[in-house]
Amino acid sequence: MNDKSLKIQTRALHSGRRPSDQRGLVNTPVYRGSTIVSETLKELRSKTIADREIGAMIYGRFGTPTTFALEDAIADLGGGHGGLSLPSGLAAVTTSLLAFAKPGDHVLVADTVYGPTRGFCNRMLTSLQIEVEFYDPMIGSDIDRICRPNTQCIFLESPGSLTFEVQDVPAIVAVAKSRNIVTIIDNTWATPIFYRPLELGVNVSVIAATKYVVGHADAMLGLIVADEEHYPIVRSCRDVLGQSVAPDDIYLGLRGLRTLSVRIKQHEHQTLEIAKWLESHEDVIEVFHPALTNCPGHEIWKRDFEGSSGLFSFSLKSKSDDALAAMLDPMKLFSMGYSWGGFESLIVPANPQATRSATTWSKPGQLIRVHIGLENVDDLKRDLEQGIQRYYEY
Repeated sequence: MNDKSLKIQTRALHSGRRPSDQRGLVNTPVYRGSTIVSETLKELRSKTIADREIGAMIYGRFGTPTTFALEDAIADLGGGHGGLSLPSGLAAVTTSLLAFAKPGDHVLVADTVYGPTRGFCNRMLTSLQIEVEFYDPMIGSDIDRICRPNTQCIFLESPGSLTFEVQDVPAIVAVAKSRNIVTIIDNTWATPIFYRPLELGVNVSVIAATKYVVGHADAMLGLIVADEEHYPIVRSCRDVLGQSVAPDDIYLGLRGLRTLSVRIKQHEHQTLEIAKWLESHEDVIEVFHPALTNCPGHEIWKRDFEGSSGLFSFSLKSKSDDALAAMLDPMKLFSMGYSWGGFESLIVPANPQATRSATTWSKPGQLIRVHIGLENVDDLKRDLEQGIQRYYEY
């Protein structure tokens, strides 16, 4: 289904599903396989990767009907020409960058990107003689002054990792298009339910589907949505690199996608209640959430986004690591773990300045990043309140 007249919540339920192709089954089954046989020599020789456009199968690494169902669905929801699946969100990021950057190129990357994205740029891209320059995420159209004749792509992430600055994507895209520069964005935080960057002119959108799409903390998965011009380039890079996802993980992504719009709205509802409660808390210095007026880029968020998810940060007065352990170790509902987007609530301390070079994080206090899960809000508030008390009493 690719009916743009339908609301995205409806399309999330129906895109990529063809019960008539599956003997009436509502969900596309898990197709496991490596070898796809041909009945004739003519058929064997006629198969090309381009035939994926019409659903042909060549070899298991390139996908099965289970794979195609998820890729078609995410392409529809993201407003792209095609979708691609990869083994993780980081794989989606790195494959997108490798698809366009080549030795001698200049690449611009938001200073607030996901830490492993930064690590890949600093270690792998630079080793390939690709110059990486990090930029202030609030630069907007002024990005034109740091673009060069050899600037090949701009990598955005909005809102930014840990500190949630919202970039003026249309302004950056306008500059990029005037200079024929490819734009790539990490859209994991909002998902296509709340934000569709390709509608704003971005060329490639990547999602760590491990987070909200899977939604149950039980599979690793990355997704890419690209426009018609750039989709074949990214797909070719993905295939050459041998990036492939097991069908069972694809199925978990498909299953999660069907309830994504309901779950992420519940995450949003609960998160906003807790973020506003923390904002009024006497022991909290500041809350960093795009839907709150103090967050850098809040007006841009109101203009471009249709909602907000469950991940944000807040700061407490700086104290010792022992005080931090006193706060976090006894938490009952907020577990410490480097992920988010599942049904469970998570909490980790953060140090933004450790991963900055173009900007300086000068906000006072200890930053705490939280993901608000689907537990009862009052229970979550109580857990946080008790943790904050322990922190200051230590």
